[in-house]
Amino acid sequence: MPRYYFHVREGGVLGKDPKGTKFANLDDAYDYAVKAAREVIAEVGLANDVIDVTRFEITAEDGTVLREVLFRSAVQLE
Repeated sequence: MPRYYFHVREGGVLGKDPKGTKFANLDDAYDYAVKAAREVIAEVGLANDVIDVTRFEITAEDGTVLREVLFRSAVQLE
């Protein structure tokens, strides 16, 4: 199973995921990232904080960016 890394883009800073997680395919990794983005949004909202994280960058083991999950796209506003 391939390993995918979920780097976090916060402002202009990229926080790297050092371990990654194994998924059967990129679609499963993407679904995981969307759910994780929703959880972050919920936690930050409940704490009445500002969300600085703008997206997850899903990368392959060689560092190639495969997909991005924008936090604003993880929730429906209307």
